[in-house]
Amino acid sequence: MISIGSTLVEVKLGQLRPTQMTVGFGEVERKRRSWAKLGAHARREAMRQALFPAVRGPDKTFYILDHHHTAVALLREKSDSVQVGVVKDLCALKPRDFWIFLDHCSWVHPYDANGERRPFKDMPKSFEDLADDPYRSLAGDVRDAGGFAKSDAPFLDFLWANHLRASIPRKKLERAPKQALADGLALARSKKSAYLPGWPGKS
Repeated sequence: MISIGSTLVEVKLGQLRPTQMTVGFGEVERKRRSWAKLGAHARREAMRQALFPAVRGPDKTFYILDHHHTAVALLREKSDSVQVGVVKDLCALKPRDFWIFLDHCSWVHPYDANGERRPFKDMPKSFEDLADDPYRSLAGDVRDAGGFAKSDAPFLDFLWANHLRASIPRKKLERAPKQALADGLALARSKKSAYLPGWPGKS
């Protein structure tokens, strides 16, 4: 659970840094299209209400802890600044201690597009450097179709993405996305998924 303090700061998107290595480009594109449909006034209001939880790092840079897909979508829409809610100021820590602290708090997800853990030195320096994990997009589709429920579990969608990755071939995901979604929903509702947070309890 991330608890945002009382400090709010307006920060340029390009100055924020990620705390995960991948996003699902499919989900990013859906969010980008939603933002693109907004008129000027509605967009200003949505931007004003959007809040990105973040920690201040050892280089005094803000590292966001959530909403990476939205951040990438907004960058692709040429948005400038967003509101950041400061969760914790960690600028006194050395880089190694900073990443270890985030790891203990489940505030960082150092896993690549194959679901493999990587060293902290490989963490992307910008949102443009985030890799595409198509199984993360599939997990979002399965969730939106009722395959599993949102919960407070850290990186819930990535847990489900890895679960789907183990059962649905990459070729099927690329060549037959509708069938991959149907297979993902069937898997999500089966007892094979009962160990995961958000499982709907259907077999």
